[in-house]
Amino acid sequence: MRTLTVLEPKELAYWNKIADLVDQFIDIPLNYRQSGHPGGSRSKVHMLISLLLSKAMRWDIRDTDKRFADKFILGCGHTIPLVYATLAVFNEALRLAYEASGDSKYLVKDAEHRALTWEDLLGFRHRGGLSGHAEAHGKTSFLKANTGPSGHGTPAAAGLAFALKRAGASEVKVFLFEGEGGLTPGSTHETMNTAWGLGLDNLCFLIDWNDYGIDGHRTSDVVPADPQSWFLSRNWRVKGTENGSDFPSVTAVLADLTTHEPENQSPSMGWFKTRKGRGYGKYDAASHGSPHPKNSAAYWEGRKQFASTYQARFVNVDGPAPLDKEAEQVEFRANLKAVADVLRNDKELYQYLADRLVEIGDSVPEEVEGYRLENDASPFADQRFWDAHTYPDSLWAKPGEKKANRAAMGAWGSYLNSMGRAWYNRPLFLAASADLSSSTNLWGFASGWEGSEGYGWYRRVGTEEGVMAPTEITEFSNAAMMCAVSSLNLSKTPKTDYDGFYTAVSTYASFSYLLYGPMRLYSQYAQDTDIRTGKILWVGAHSGPETADDSRTHFGIFSVGVHQLFPKGQVINLHPWDYNEVPVLLAAAFKTEVPIISLHVTRPEYPIPDRTALHIPSFFEAEKGAYILRSCDPEQSKGTFYVQGTSAVHSILSLLQTLEQEHLHCKIVCVTSTELFWRQSKEYQQTIVDDRDRIDSTFITTQAKRLFSDWSFNTLAQEYCLSSDWDDRWRTGGTLDEVLDEAHLSPEWVLSCIRRFIDKRKERLSQLQNERNAVLGSEKKETI
Repeated sequence: MRTLTVLEPKELAYWNKIADLVDQFIDIPLNYRQSGHPGGSRSKVHMLISLLLSKAMRWDIRDTDKRFADKFILGCGHTIPLVYATLAVFNEALRLAYEASGDSKYLVKDAEHRALTWEDLLGFRHRGGLSGHAEAHGKTSFLKANTGPSGHGTPAAAGLAFALKRAGASEVKVFLFEGEGGLTPGSTHETMNTAWGLGLDNLCFLIDWNDYGIDGHRTSDVVPADPQSWFLSRNWRVKGTENGSDFPSVTAVLADLTTHEPENQSPSMGWFKTRKGRGYGKYDAASHGSPHPKNSAAYWEGRKQFASTYQARFVNVDGPAPLDKEAEQVEFRANLKAVADVLRNDKELYQYLADRLVEIGDSVPEEVEGYRLENDASPFADQRFWDAHTYPDSLWAKPGEKKANRAAMGAWGSYLNSMGRAWYNRPLFLAASADLSSSTNLWGFASGWEGSEGYGWYRRVGTEEGVMAPTEITEFSNAAMMCAVSSLNLSKTPKTDYDGFYTAVSTYASFSYLLYGPMRLYSQYAQDTDIRTGKILWVGAHSGPETADDSRTHFGIFSVGVHQLFPKGQVINLHPWDYNEVPVLLAAAFKTEVPIISLHVTRPEYPIPDRTALHIPSFFEAEKGAYILRSCDPEQSKGTFYVQGTSAVHSILSLLQTLEQEHLHCKIVCVTSTELFWRQSKEYQQTIVDDRDRIDSTFITTQAKRLFSDWSFNTLAQEYCLSSDWDDRWRTGGTLDEVLDEAHLSPEWVLSCIRRFIDKRKERLSQLQNERNAVLGSEKKETI
């Protein structure tokens, strides 16, 4: 266990002065930017300094990528000025100590990109500068998750703790800062239960209890009880103090939380009673989201008090801000430098602080006992896992067998994790589902391949070797936890290699919106960070109208659109229709660098087609994202159909003979992944979508028409398409056949759609030609 600093009077004096410096570095940027959150930042100063300097947290400001350093998440991401100010003071101490001694032990690794200095405060809330909420990259890589939206940080912290424990690095702790407002979202309450169920005794929440949020009333006026009772009722270990702005009191709580073994593998929580806006001159709710008016008397009063104590030399004291932006920046810089000079003029203080930071940094272990992921090479670079062409024959279903495509995902997960055990003595994936691991087939990741022993549940209902988290109906927090797991890189060379765990998370596709928030933040993190991240498989199970028996409340027709709400290239959506396409698509997607893989699978069991007998391509063609299901002589073709979705494709297959008999000459393209298609060569893409196809095509999809817009190539495509929302109404329930009939996706309706499209071809093309002529006519008039 850890041994914390016992604060002697001299050291306490150092810490109090450090706190005063941090206060100034919070206030000054907010004044000149006139944006940001002073109240919560001010109230947490003693908490953060105590955590970082008491040795409760093992971390290294010089190298925040150390794999066995403790992890920190700022759940209350709006209080990021606190972190910026604290890091600015700490890095200035290191810089001064290096200038004085020339000793390289004070240098920050890759300082240009990682050391946050007081000069960086000039860019607060400006483009390219320090963000207005917590973002975990570059100069704030000390943070381990992007936060700000309330409730997003708590499950992310639990995810990091889960990954560390499953990796055998239980002695590495995860600390989360949060306020009482951040304890009210449902995700936090989900996490309280889940963290206990996972036995996350390496997880510690530190709660700033100031009883105010954004609105004017007290939190306790509308929310019963208090943080202590909320956590005790979930069997957490709880300690706290009424003196949250007193260093000895705060460090005593930290010592209690980190130097004693938690009972029954319980997570820990420390609460600290504070005053929101402490020392700022603006308190409680009023201090939340707006600083004092620029260069106001109230603002200058705080500077004068500091100057009187430490002889700081601020400029333009009591004067209004310069109207000229450049002159204002000069004043801004000068007043930040005045604070930095107070530290520079106190060599004893900066030498103490620099040495303490070096001492704590050196305490981070290079290795930890019991670590389970130590291999000569990371399994994620082993192409055997991602080459579907080498998968065993037993993974593929045989023609005539009746299987749901969701079952193939389970088989693939079982195979990969079992081969991970066989080849590397470890799993590749950890997983979590909303009490639906069996229903969505996510359980495959926990089950053994072909009779071998599977990893099973993680504790409390399983073992330390388990991979399936025993989460309940907690979609949001499940997603945030799994995103955090995939963000944790335990490689010794994290900028070039990834080691840790990939993850999988599932629920019904109709509830996908519950998972989107964490996915969005993870996507931003993966885009910006300079370290390698893992990948997450986001399973939208029971997608499309085929969910039949569960009625309209469970149909994944519109809600699956959230899987597309990312910048191009940052998500890959997979839409297999056949069982055998699932492993092919998953292998192709996981072979890429894209961090989020969305798999849309369906419930019904359909017969596996005999592709040779039907004269359709091999299921391996699915990896290209789109392939020609039925070709057609261009001279005879009456148009092209782009088809996506299980029941839609099966209806097409049942009509192949009819299309020949009725001479319905059309090209039919099966779309399995728009994003994988975009990654193909231009030559291949041209075979799927040529200029003729763009003009003479429509689509058939089991989802909403707007979600297939990437395959809507002309102004009439949606008029002639077929989709589950063909009449712009929600579908009702019933048997599979009844639902498909109502959705117009049964063979009869699909045939009618094809007939109409071909019969109306002359009319369609004439209308498109008229549109073109209208544009050309306008251009001609403009030229004249």
